[in-house]
Amino acid sequence: MPSSLHQETSNYLQTLLASTRPFLRGELESVDKNLPALISVLRSVGAGECWHKHGSFLDHLVDIYRILKIWNASDSVCLCGLFHSAYSNSYVNLAIFDPNTGRDVVRGHVGPAAERLIHLFCIVPRQPLIHDDLLFNYSDSELVQHLLLSEISLKNAKEKGVFDAEDSWRKKINSLLPAAGITVKRIKTGEDVLVTRRIVAVFVMMTMADFSDQLFSFQDLLFDNSDGRLEFSGNNLASLWPGDGKPGLWINSISRMGAIYTLIRREEEIFVEERIRAGGIEVDEERDEDIELVVPPVFDKCTRILDARQQIEARDLYWEAVCDLSKRGLDKVEELLLSCIEKNPYVGEPHVVLSQVYLTKDRFEEAEREAEKGVTLMLEWGSPWDKRTSWEGWIAWGRVLLMKAKEKSWPNTSWGILNLGLVR
Repeated sequence: MPSSLHQETSNYLQTLLASTRPFLRGELESVDKNLPALISVLRSVGAGECWHKHGSFLDHLVDIYRILKIWNASDSVCLCGLFHSAYSNSYVNLAIFDPNTGRDVVRGHVGPAAERLIHLFCIVPRQPLIHDDLLFNYSDSELVQHLLLSEISLKNAKEKGVFDAEDSWRKKINSLLPAAGITVKRIKTGEDVLVTRRIVAVFVMMTMADFSDQLFSFQDLLFDNSDGRLEFSGNNLASLWPGDGKPGLWINSISRMGAIYTLIRREEEIFVEERIRAGGIEVDEERDEDIELVVPPVFDKCTRILDARQQIEARDLYWEAVCDLSKRGLDKVEELLLSCIEKNPYVGEPHVVLSQVYLTKDRFEEAEREAEKGVTLMLEWGSPWDKRTSWEGWIAWGRVLLMKAKEKSWPNTSWGILNLGLVR
């Protein structure tokens, strides 16, 4: 890696570390002075006692807040993440606040803007809205093509003032999700609920964070997700929680969500740009334009899609590498991890494990490169892909490897490995 590029990568990693350090150190008051009190409220109503896929409901709520904060979402969106299923929703039965009597209570804690998002998130049929109405209406190849076309359209709009409503990608996204928003049926009552296009985009981004934090191999078995498309088509009631702990096959689905999010975000930018150039208002709050559609850093800023089959092959290569070392040996493990990374370059854990392989072989420059890449990716996600240990644990281990690679030293005894821990 050229020195200038390496320095740029290192600087970016340090910036990420600085922004995430309050979460790593538990200094939540420095993120938001009200955050510790809000978590105490959630704890007091029993969120820590509720089961939730990969742990407790409280852990999940705090994790989603962290992910959204790392992705630079607005305060109201982050607070929606922190309370996102507090009235229950279309996926889970977790009404720790009564939606009929508890809205004033929640509003008093998070404010009206965030509570409105929380309530909407809990009453819309999110599975049909995001999957049936949007995700399943695109093939992967079509999403790839529309990402390219939308980039050109946005550039033409911003730089040249050229707006073509007949662009194929624009016609499709507007047919599925019109500028005026979409009317859905409220989950329990069947009443009509209008959801603006920008709120749909926010909920797509929140679902990306939501799924990345909670999904692992248990859900793959539960829904028979053997093709890696996460279409919830199976019904395997015999799946035993927590299963074998393998990384889940959710990356393809979330990369497609990221692409959908980008298409909506770009169409929103074009829509607003055209209105402003025509002499219209800059911000239409009726369309929720006061909510910024930020760009999550994952999948190269939500512009890439991971093929479902490659996702499976990469996961299986990783699992073979980390579970069969005694049978394979380090050389074979290195080969497996390199193949894994080639097929799925969007998660950090394979890089971190490969860094340890290189350290064991005294290949320090390669170890530094892989540790740096792995820690960067894991910080960008804000949650682990390999959920056998915590996000904080993976970050700490990756930083230990990076430190030792820079020192060009690695223990040569088992006790030396156990002695590792401090990061500077």
